[in-house]
Amino acid sequence: MPYIKVKHLCFFNGGLLAGGNVPEHGKDCPIGGFYMFADQTKLYVKAGDGGDGAVAFHREKYVAAGGPDGGDGGKGGDIVFQVDTNLNTLIELRYKHKFVAQNGENGKGGKMFGKSGEDRIIKVPRGTLIKDAQTGKVIKDMSDDEPFVCCRGGKGGWGNRHFATPTRQCPRFAKPGIPGEEREIILELKLIADIGLIGFPNVGKSTLLSVVSAARPKIANYHFTTLAPNLGVVRLDEEKSFVMADIPGIIEGAAEGAGLGHAFLRHIERCRLLVHIVDISGSEGRDPVEDFKIINSELKRFSEKLAECPQVVVGNKTDLVTDEKVREDFREFIVSQGLDYYEMAAATHTGTKELMYALYEKVSALPAVRVYEPEADEITEEDLKERDNAVTITKVGDIFCVEGDWLRRIMRGCNFDDYESLQYFQRVLRISGVIEKLVEAGVKENDTVDIYGFEFDFVY
Repeated sequence: MPYIKVKHLCFFNGGLLAGGNVPEHGKDCPIGGFYMFADQTKLYVKAGDGGDGAVAFHREKYVAAGGPDGGDGGKGGDIVFQVDTNLNTLIELRYKHKFVAQNGENGKGGKMFGKSGEDRIIKVPRGTLIKDAQTGKVIKDMSDDEPFVCCRGGKGGWGNRHFATPTRQCPRFAKPGIPGEEREIILELKLIADIGLIGFPNVGKSTLLSVVSAARPKIANYHFTTLAPNLGVVRLDEEKSFVMADIPGIIEGAAEGAGLGHAFLRHIERCRLLVHIVDISGSEGRDPVEDFKIINSELKRFSEKLAECPQVVVGNKTDLVTDEKVREDFREFIVSQGLDYYEMAAATHTGTKELMYALYEKVSALPAVRVYEPEADEITEEDLKERDNAVTITKVGDIFCVEGDWLRRIMRGCNFDDYESLQYFQRVLRISGVIEKLVEAGVKENDTVDIYGFEFDFVY
């Protein structure tokens, strides 16, 4: 697999790889020592088709006419999404884009039902959004432990024993299984955290997270040390705790793709509180006020809702301050904005404990972590009926050709040498609207109609 390595970054099949943050299981490491963080992927999912009903008749010694005993087909398996707390990335789904559940088995003679197909379970990290690929609307927010059935398996068809009547004692046809639902979806991971750390690269976000939690993000004195989001649990005591997220630093022009762009800002959209960390030491010759304005401008360009999220400002690297006027001017500016302001030196742990207690008090008074409500329209029985009855009519010369997957399945369960079976097929064409569609297509009396090689003269 080709890749281009540039110092601490490399791009692998369109995904960002980060040196460090290497997981325990090696299969998440496409190249030794490099870890791929995947937070978005596109999938095609299809539930299993229902099994066909059986056409069978009871055969037993000394029983001359045992009657129909075809069993029903089994139900197709569902596509089920399940949260796995051991996952924190969509890397497992990055290279496999098609998931199909097992079909139900066909029915058998002796009134034997077909076996139902097994569900296909897809495990995702907590906080994964399932979106419709065409509309972009949210189908489900996988934030709880409840399994979600994304596509339902088709029902099994009836065996011929269901079609026996006093006047039709030997039905030679059965009902085919219904196809399973299918759709294209987008999986988008939005990490669940109470507090999100934002700010320029190298201002001390990862250092703070490593000091106040058990998280061990990579820390070094250069920009973009953090290449993937990191989560840490801050425990003040047995009853007081919150989750903090550290994302790669934002720089001016991120909306145009500068630095790491806005690629990871989605991971703080759920946060109840943003902690804006600013380097007030002037160690890199930057103006803290300008840094504050630039970051908030980039937040607004990404999302108005994110820009309106409650925010506190933390001046870091107080141990390196050489110009007290810059420090005081920044404090006055933040207070004038109506924001709470704190100071610390994360590297020496100065002020970090006091800051954590203050953040806990603030976040406790805020609403719960955001859960996205479904936006996509639920697939109704009418939608399924319309899809299942879809046909294509084309005219080839003087012949009207009718095609549809469901018609092929119906024909598979019919015996056209049997009069009753032929009558059943004609009734299906009328009830499903195929006859009306043929008339709309311009078919006339005695015109030839072809359905997968079965030809007949049209009589309306």
